[in-house]
Amino acid sequence: MSKHSQQKKASEFSELAKEERTSLLAEFWFFLKHNKKWWLLPILIILLLLGLLVLLGGTAIAPFIYPLF
Repeated sequence: MSKHSQQKKASEFSELAKEERTSLLAEFWFFLKHNKKWWLLPILIILLLLGLLVLLGGTAIAPFIYPLF
């Protein structure tokens, strides 16, 4: 590898490091759009709803959740 190509790669790396980082949701949205994996979205929504139900099940709202089961 020549010294010029190493310097070029180092400058590209430093430019990429200076860019603002994207959030997890933005990365996931880009992944869905770019790879056309729209079938993952309903699975993620169901998992989030189940997580919310578990979270609410351990609080004072629990008596209102028990009749759902």
